[in-house]
Amino acid sequence: MISANPIAPMSGHSEPLVEFATPFVVFLGDISAQTYAKTALGLIQWRPGECVGQMRLSTATFDAGVPDVTVAAAKAAGARSVVIGSAAVGGIVPASWVPALCEAARAGLDIVAGMHGRLAALPGLAEAAAAGGARLVDVRVPPPGLPVGTGRKRTGRRVLTVGTDCACGKKYTALQLAADLQRAGMDATFRATGQTGIMIAGRGVPIDAVVSDFVTGAAEVLSPDAAPGHWDVVEGQGSLFHPGYLQVTVGLLVGSQPDAFVVCHDPLRTHIASWPDFALPSVPELIERTILLGRLTNPGIRCVGVSLNTSKVPSGQRAALLARYADETGLPCVDPLVEGTGAIVSEIRRRFPA
Repeated sequence: MISANPIAPMSGHSEPLVEFATPFVVFLGDISAQTYAKTALGLIQWRPGECVGQMRLSTATFDAGVPDVTVAAAKAAGARSVVIGSAAVGGIVPASWVPALCEAARAGLDIVAGMHGRLAALPGLAEAAAAGGARLVDVRVPPPGLPVGTGRKRTGRRVLTVGTDCACGKKYTALQLAADLQRAGMDATFRATGQTGIMIAGRGVPIDAVVSDFVTGAAEVLSPDAAPGHWDVVEGQGSLFHPGYLQVTVGLLVGSQPDAFVVCHDPLRTHIASWPDFALPSVPELIERTILLGRLTNPGIRCVGVSLNTSKVPSGQRAALLARYADETGLPCVDPLVEGTGAIVSEIRRRFPA
């Protein structure tokens, strides 16, 4: 796990700081697909010493690979919070999850969520929290007073992760890249833009919760003027080819004004997850579209690497797969959780000499 640098004060706007009591357990509800467990998996990966288990409503629920615990067992293990680690489409807590969350709150466990809906609006949860002396912590709340984007060029450097789809490695790649830049002696900061990244780093702006007119402004505020050699590593969201979420991706791309970007891709996926009528774009298609749109605010934008999620690729096929994408794009291709992002760091140094 890396320790992400604190996010710098936000140019006159209140700095969003997210804190929740630890240790914690992740709540997975009744989801069956790994795609919707990304908050739980991200916290387990990047804050492993603080997670004491998972709560699932049935054995058919996706298993995040940590011990199953009841509310009583969680308390006995020292847990202080229950973090909703799964997300349904639309970011709303299903009604079937509420009784279990109320039980945890009545037992004194704080409830933490990165959903669009507010926890206090769930039937009976505020009363259960009051009875148990628990807090309700909503992470997906943007800071007040965000401006409309200006498009003004800012000092410092920025690298953005972009994806061929949602849940294909943008957050993990950004976290690993920030860590590897720091290890290489470069001044770098991870900038969280989604609920899971914010929970990991403790700070950030939930871009998809910002009113659309202010998304580019929020991205500008998140990554302010910096020293010439400083790199902000901006966590990407959505996909430029996603029929439901591309609006967030466009605003983040235009507002963050990246000098460089890294394409994140699941090589075994053929269609947009949960949108079977939409085929996944190729990596070259995404590079072309990202440059086309990104040039609006940074004419010098360029791709510096490809990040593949090879977790489900047979081990004997990994090397050839990475080599194929490297040959296809002429760029370094890595799985950040296997070999790190050192090759991409080298490409950044080559393309952007100090």
